Amino acid sequence: MKNLKKITSAVLALTLALSLTACGGKTETPDTPDEPAKMYKIGISQYGEHASLDNCREGFLQGLAQAGLVEDVDFKVDYQNAGFDDAIATQIGQSFSAGDVDLMVGIATPSAVACFNAAEDKDIPVIFTAITDPVQAKLDSGNVTGTSDKLPVEAQLDLIRQLQPSAKTIGIIYTTSEPNSVSTIAEYKEKAGDYGFTIDAIGVTAQSEVTQAADTLISHEVDCFSNLTDNNVVGVLPAILEKTDAAGIPVYGSEVEQVKIGCVASAGIDYVQLGIQTGLMAAKVLRGEAACQDIPYETISEYGIYVNSDALNALGIVLPEAVAEKAIESADA
Repeated sequence: MKNLKKITSAVLALTLALSLTACGGKTETPDTPDEPAKMYKIGISQYGEHASLDNCREGFLQGLAQAGLVEDVDFKVDYQNAGFDDAIATQIGQSFSAGDVDLMVGIATPSAVACFNAAEDKDIPVIFTAITDPVQAKLDSGNVTGTSDKLPVEAQLDLIRQLQPSAKTIGIIYTTSEPNSVSTIAEYKEKAGDYGFTIDAIGVTAQSEVTQAADTLISHEVDCFSNLTDNNVVGVLPAILEKTDAAGIPVYGSEVEQVKIGCVASAGIDYVQLGIQTGLMAAKVLRGEAACQDIPYETISEYGIYVNSDALNALGIVLPEAVAEKAIESADA
């Protein structure tokens, strides 16, 4: 009888289980939970702190957002600033590599080169921005791509000629170890003669030498300065402007932020837009839609004419009507 009861209980249990299954009831097997979505780790190395590079970083994050990626949901950022120190830029790149980030972002040439060197062994993708000449920086092959901020040199020379019809000499300060600056100086020297200018260029090796170089150019009685996107120079631009304003010498910037703080005008680019363009490229790489080596680096094609009316008026420069029609007022409020 005991055996019969056991068999009967087993049959009842089996019948109940089949009944529940037929009615859509749940079995005892637990559901397999969905795997959480991957949160990408992005290391951003910025060579130094000034408005142009800050705008690149902000634009980069905007670009990721435009691509549908949400910070702290889809990605997490480790932002590091090298303080214009090459050794620190190298350390930052190495720390990103050790932390196995999914993507390194180098803002300005020294940081981008440091990231690429640190990423090579692990084949971590690198995206750069604010680099004038990726070829000269040797960032045009491998698991790397990004955006170039190549300056519209001819447009700048034309702008200076229109604002200063009798000017002869343009003074430029540049860092001899920055490939972007060396490349741009070469282009200025090549094309200046077409606009009736000569270039008086002074190379520096550190930011501490920049203001002394400005004093030297002022003593040479240059007609104006044309500022590059040189990080050492831009980092102390307010100090340069104090000296040039006192000497009555106009300074032309290379982008809108330099005009906002006192340069008279610029044929330059918008670094926020450059950053956005970079962020959109990075989103494709993170999602596996394309590899860096399959995406040619891009150069922003649009530039604007930015003017600071207060600075122009203080130096007695009248804005020609042809320039005024397309100029964007960029003085800080």
